[in-house]
Amino acid sequence: MGQSNKQYSKWRWLLALVGLFMYLGDICTDTVLVFRYFHEKRYVWSGLTALFIITALAVNQIFSYTWFLEDMHKNVMDSKPKRRFLVLHIFGMGIFLRSYHLLEQGYKEIWGQETSHNQMPPNGHLKEDDEEGTSTSHHYKLFSDAADLSMLKLFETFLESTPQLLLQLYIRQSHDEWSVLQYMSMVFSFFNLAWSLVDYRIWLRKSLPQSRELPPGLPTVVYLLYKLFTITSLILSYSLLLILSIYSTVGFTSLWLLGTIRAHLLQTDFCNTGVLELLYRGVIGSILVFTFFNVKGQNTKWEMTIYYFFWTVINFSTPLLLFFLKPELKTITFFWVVSGVIYGGSLLGLISLVSYYCFLHPKQCELDQVDGQEMEETPFTKRTRTFIKP
Repeated sequence: MGQSNKQYSKWRWLLALVGLFMYLGDICTDTVLVFRYFHEKRYVWSGLTALFIITALAVNQIFSYTWFLEDMHKNVMDSKPKRRFLVLHIFGMGIFLRSYHLLEQGYKEIWGQETSHNQMPPNGHLKEDDEEGTSTSHHYKLFSDAADLSMLKLFETFLESTPQLLLQLYIRQSHDEWSVLQYMSMVFSFFNLAWSLVDYRIWLRKSLPQSRELPPGLPTVVYLLYKLFTITSLILSYSLLLILSIYSTVGFTSLWLLGTIRAHLLQTDFCNTGVLELLYRGVIGSILVFTFFNVKGQNTKWEMTIYYFFWTVINFSTPLLLFFLKPELKTITFFWVVSGVIYGGSLLGLISLVSYYCFLHPKQCELDQVDGQEMEETPFTKRTRTFIKP
C-alpha cells in the first residue's frame, strides 16, 4: 500500500536533502565571489555581494532562534539546550541546524517505522489505533518543521538570492564582466529561487490540516512557471534600469519602503513582539519588490490586479526606454536577447498566472474557524495562518 499524502515519505526526505545542497551551493558560490571581487579590487561589488549574504543570514538567525524559543516555550527545558541553540545561531547555523534536525527526525520516522513494522509482538497483533495516532502526530510535526524551514528559505531567497541575481546580471550587462563563477552564482540563485517558491507553497499547505494541498503535476508546474516568468522578467527589467541609471536604486528602495508601509498599514500580526514585527514587515517589503505576496491571508484579487498592472508597465516600458535613451545599445545582441526574454517572459507569466488562479488554484478553507469552531492557537499556526492564501 502506498504512503499517504499526510505521511513524511522517503521522497520528501530526499527532496529536503537536495534543498539543503542547493542552499549550500548558493551561499558558497556567492561567498567565493565576495573574495574574488575583493582580490580584483572591485570593492563595491564585493561589499554589495557580502551585504546581501550577511543581511539574509542575520535576519534568518533572528527568526529561527525566536521560533525555537516559541516552540519550546510549553516544554520544560534547562538553559543548556537554549544556550547551545543561541551559539549556533550566532554563528549563522540556523538553517543548517533545522535541516539537520528535519533530516534526522525524518530518517528515524521513515526507516525506524519500517523496522518496527518488521518486529511483530509475540501475540502477532499491533495496537493499530495507538500506532496510527502516534505516527500521525509525528508526521504532522515533521510537516510543521519543514514549513518553518521553507519559510526561512523563502526569506533568504528574497533577501539574498534574488538581489544577488540582479547584481550579477547588472555586472554582466553593464561592464561586460563575466566568469564561470559568476554564472555558477546566477544558476544557483535561480534554482534556489525556484526551489524555495514551490517548496514553501507545498509545505505550507501540507502542514495546515484546514488547507487543501497543492495538487502535484500540472498545478505545481503552472504555479512554478507563473512565479519564475514574472520574477525573472522583472529582475531583467530592473537590471536594464540600472544600466540606464545607477540612481534606479533609489526607485528600488522606494518600492521596498512602499511594500513595508503597506504591510504596516495592514497591521500584520506575524510575531509576538513589536520589534520582530517591524523586521518581518521589512522582509515583506523586500519580497514585494520582486513578486506579489499575500500579507494577511485575505482575498487579494484587486491588490494582485493593481500589482501586476504596474509590473506590466515596468516590464513593457523598460526596454523601450533604453532603446530611445541609450541608442548605442541597439548594436549589442545581448540587449535584444534580454528584451526578448522580458517580453516573452512577461506574456508567459501573465498566461500562467491567469491559468493557475482561474483553473488550477486549490480552493481554501478558513484557518481561524472551521465549521464555526475555533481552532487552538499554537506557535506554528500563528506563524503560518498569515500565509494561507499566498
